[in-house]
Amino acid sequence: MRIVYHLGAHCTDEERLIRCLLKNRGILSAQGIVVPGPNRYRNLLRDTAIALKGQAASTDTQALVLEQIMDEDRADRMILSWENFLSFAPWAVDKGRLYPAAAERVRAFSQIFPEIEAEFHLAIRNPASFLPALFERQKSDGKHGKTYAAFMKGVNLEQLRWSEVIASILAENPGVPLTIWSDEDTPLIWPEVLQAVSGHSPGTELEDADEVLAQIMSAEGLTRLRSYLKSHPPASPGLRRKVVMAFLDKFALPDRVEIEIEMPDWQPDTVARLTEIYDRDVARIAAMPGVRFLAP
Repeated sequence: MRIVYHLGAHCTDEERLIRCLLKNRGILSAQGIVVPGPNRYRNLLRDTAIALKGQAASTDTQALVLEQIMDEDRADRMILSWENFLSFAPWAVDKGRLYPAAAERVRAFSQIFPEIEAEFHLAIRNPASFLPALFERQKSDGKHGKTYAAFMKGVNLEQLRWSEVIASILAENPGVPLTIWSDEDTPLIWPEVLQAVSGHSPGTELEDADEVLAQIMSAEGLTRLRSYLKSHPPASPGLRRKVVMAFLDKFALPDRVEIEIEMPDWQPDTVARLTEIYDRDVARIAAMPGVRFLAP
């Protein structure tokens, strides 16, 4: 069996991936893919990792944890998804870095099932929109929510790099399969993301697999797109992306694709500068050894 961890990040997936896979449990189960309900493993894995303190779990502990997560006697693949795997929102930016504990936490979760192969999947997002969204998200975390000053303490905007997060994960967890994609590309590559995480057979049709497009496209546009794709099945993912882009050009909802970004102390050119840095960082990540990068 292989255990697949979908790591988030915060303010990217919004549980869409796990919702889709849960709706398709029957189809996936027939292919040996298990999708447990999140309530069965999120707190359990967190508490187990804390108890292990970085040490490898015994065979008995592994069996006990698996028994609580899955009902099946065997599976080829088990999907676990949680945006808090790498950190809870208030600490996703800490010590002036993005996810400073990411490498350690990946290692900790790997140690729960040291005898089972694992792979990890992570969406990244332009800090220009990620930081404002994360700031709002973490404020809702009860007593742990931070003020703007505390949230941005020690942060040099132009030094934030996702490549640093990914390099640390790879260094601490050599050989771990790691798949990365940009959240901004998700509407165009969502079928590839679902397939990469679930590992379902090519040609498998998943229910509600166009939820991402439904968030940013008019109902009329989505209906027309579905009809077109049904009558003109694209011969490749690249051709499908071209069709989706054409429909988005005509039917995208402006208020959903044009994000208003407001942060205290940010200058008029801050977003443009961060976006330029992010684009270079994405190119760096795509070229990193050990990274499988999903690109349009």
